[in-house]
Amino acid sequence: MAFVALVLLLALASSAACTRSTSSSGAAPDDAGSEGQRAIQNKGSDTLVNLALAWAEAYRELRPDVAIAVTGGGSGTGIAALINGTVDIANASREMKEGEVEQARANGIEPVEHLVAIDALAVIVNPANPVNQLTIDQIADIYTARITNWQEVGGDDAPIILVSRETNSGTHVYFLEEVVRQGDSENSDIFAPETLLMPSSVGITSEIQRNPHAIGYDGLGYVTEHEKLIAVAPDTASPYVLPSVQSGADGSYAIARGLYMYTAGEPTGNIADFITWIVSPAGQQIVADLGFVPLPQE
Repeated sequence: MAFVALVLLLALASSAACTRSTSSSGAAPDDAGSEGQRAIQNKGSDTLVNLALAWAEAYRELRPDVAIAVTGGGSGTGIAALINGTVDIANASREMKEGEVEQARANGIEPVEHLVAIDALAVIVNPANPVNQLTIDQIADIYTARITNWQEVGGDDAPIILVSRETNSGTHVYFLEEVVRQGDSENSDIFAPETLLMPSSVGITSEIQRNPHAIGYDGLGYVTEHEKLIAVAPDTASPYVLPSVQSGADGSYAIARGLYMYTAGEPTGNIADFITWIVSPAGQQIVADLGFVPLPQE
């Protein structure tokens, strides 16, 4: 799939007849219960798309008068739509970049960040691969082709096949900045040119299942029993920890990240109500149900 877009439109039939106008709290007004009500437009991260769809479906049960349209396409796609004023909520598996915030402000939009879940980003291999653990340094060296054979990290004598998300993915950006470059803003390392860039999480898991010599990474909620999780350590002196909801929540797993929604200014009306429900115990239970890490509840 060169591009995956999942759309869920949850609305009364009258919502299709609505007209669009400008609003400070989103791409268009969100008057709950008004005749000709417009759907809340929610677009972006493919990591978040299944979670966003589940939230939208569950919220419909509570608020059948509220329409929510959920679309994937990648964090960069959602953020670009927010900058252009064509969505109410941009989903992102990374924080907005400084340049993106500046572009939004140049368009009269002040992005507001909402942390909605935590994701333990899993490093995965084929179940036939005997390697069980890697340090962050080893993972970085693998993805920059300083290590090219599994034998160098205790595996079989076989070339390592690198699998990654494509560049518009927030997961790709996060993995590049926090794993490959290890959080060093002066580090200019990039993925090795032979890295296979996949347009979706399904593409990564399919390649891992097919190729016993492949390595990839994906949100924990997308990993199945057909891939093997790698235990990760920050360095050789630290314990190796498998990704899980618990290790992501307690901070013991080295590659955990926030998942975000961005709005144009502080949300109001239906958009504010929806995000408030997402971070509530009810919304966060769906996070846990889908294998992501819920936010701590006060």
